[in-house]
This record gives sequence, structure tokens and C-alpha cells, in this order.
Amino acid sequence: MAPWRMSPTPYSRLPRDPVRYDTIRKPARLPLSPLCSPDPRGPLVSPYFGGPRQPSLRTLTTTHLLYLHGFRSSPLSTKARLMAERVHSLQVQGQPLHWWCPQLPPSPAQAIDELLAGLVGWPIEGTAIVGSSLGGFYATVLAERLGCPAVLLNPAVDPARDLTRHIGEQQAWHSSERFYFKPEYVKELQVLTPARLTRLDRYFALIAKGDEVLDWREMAARYQGAQLQVLEGGDHALSDFPSHLDTVLRFLRIV
Repeated sequence: MAPWRMSPTPYSRLPRDPVRYDTIRKPARLPLSPLCSPDPRGPLVSPYFGGPRQPSLRTLTTTHLLYLHGFRSSPLSTKARLMAERVHSLQVQGQPLHWWCPQLPPSPAQAIDELLAGLVGWPIEGTAIVGSSLGGFYATVLAERLGCPAVLLNPAVDPARDLTRHIGEQQAWHSSERFYFKPEYVKELQVLTPARLTRLDRYFALIAKGDEVLDWREMAARYQGAQLQVLEGGDHALSDFPSHLDTVLRFLRIV
């Protein structure tokens, strides 16, 4: 499977041996319908999930978990693999938890479209998203549209601005695959960017002051009012992520 090709089978429980980090089994497909806009006055009603979101997101247990990697990254990233292994461990213990960590295409619009198609049939009351860097931006886009909780790991705040300098041929981190980041992808990011965030209680942002790629102050300002954990030092990759994994899972009410 090419690194920038979306897997056609959105989610499944991870097998016991070997552990897969992306996906295995295709869920039931439901007809696509247009998304409604978030209502800042109250619960969001999403035709993707067939009803209004529950009033308190944090009283719900996550049963379906989506992980989104960052720019040039993949499901083979360290954080993605750590989460996949933890999910697998919980599944072995009998916890009903669906996991999907797809390889995202370079086009932001295509990525969101394919993610929305893959999420059809997921129960809104049990769905949650974790996103790293550019994946944190995508997680925010989806959380605003669908009304589900999201954990953001050093999330990109203005990727349309930041990725402008990366227009051109790029090398994937975890393979020899090369891809071209097109100028129109910047415009797609501009269109996708939420004007403002609603229901900040749905977000938990883990931000490292030592991030060498993104400005931690900008991240903290963007998610002001959400649950924040600002780390002294650290780096963009969150090399100490294992020590924060339980905090992430507790926010999502998985453990």
C-alpha cells in the first residue's frame, strides 16, 4: 500500500498477533449526507451520527478511536504505534474499542472527505479523535463538524501559513515514498480552518514549550478555555509521550 493512499477499510479491532497499526475490517456503510454546521447555542446535530450530541461529552466512554498523524508522517509514527499497542492491550483484556489510524493523503480536502466517509456509521456518543501536529488541526476540523471530543498533541494552529514554505516535493518520514505538496493544498487548508472553536470542553491539548516547529504560545492561545497541559521543555515529537498516555486515555474515558 502506497504511503499516501487511504486504506479502504476504515476500522477494526487490532488482531492479537501481529499488531496492525492502520485498519483491517470494513464497517457497515450508511448513505452520506451533508454535514450541518455547529450551533454555538447548543448541541450539534450531525446527520452522520443520526441525532443530537449528548450535553456532557466527558460523561461518555470512548468506544471508537481515530488517530491522525502529522505532515509527512504515517501510522508508523512513534505516538501512533504507542497508542495502537495500548489499544490492542485493552482489547485483549476484553474492552470493546475500535481503532482506526489511516495513512492520510497529502491533499487536506481529500483527507477530510475520506475521513468523513470512513466515519459513517460510528456512534457519536462513543467517538473520539487524537491528532498530532497537522493531524491535530484535522482533529479540530472534525470535532467542530461532528461534535466529538478530541485530544490534540502539539496541534498545528495555522497550517495554511506554516506549510506554504513546504510547497514542492517532499520525503515521507517512514518510507522512501516522495510526494508533491501542491500550492492548492494551502488554499484547501484555509477553507478548512474553523473560524472559531465551539464547546471547548470537548478538547484536551498537550503542548510542549520546547516545540521546535510550532509556537507553544499560539497553540495555548488557540485552545484557551479547553483543558490544557503545557509542558516545560519537550519537543515537537513529544518524545516523552509514554508518560502522558494515561492522561490522554483518562480524558477520553478509556481507562
